[in-house]
Amino acid sequence: MTPKKPRRWLQSAIVEAAKCNVAMPWQRGTMRNGTIARREQAASASTHPPRVLLRSA
Repeated sequence: MTPKKPRRWLQSAIVEAAKCNVAMPWQRGTMRNGTIARREQAASASTHPPRVLLRSA
């Protein structure tokens, strides 16, 4: 069985998508997850100060 050639409309859609400057949904999701992770890291660092262990002599 011979492999099918890519459809012409798909090739033109890929070319046009490469020219597009609008953020795609998967890009927005990645940026959103990064923002949430940074906020959670900052919140956990500020609400939980480093613990100091005091030893009795």
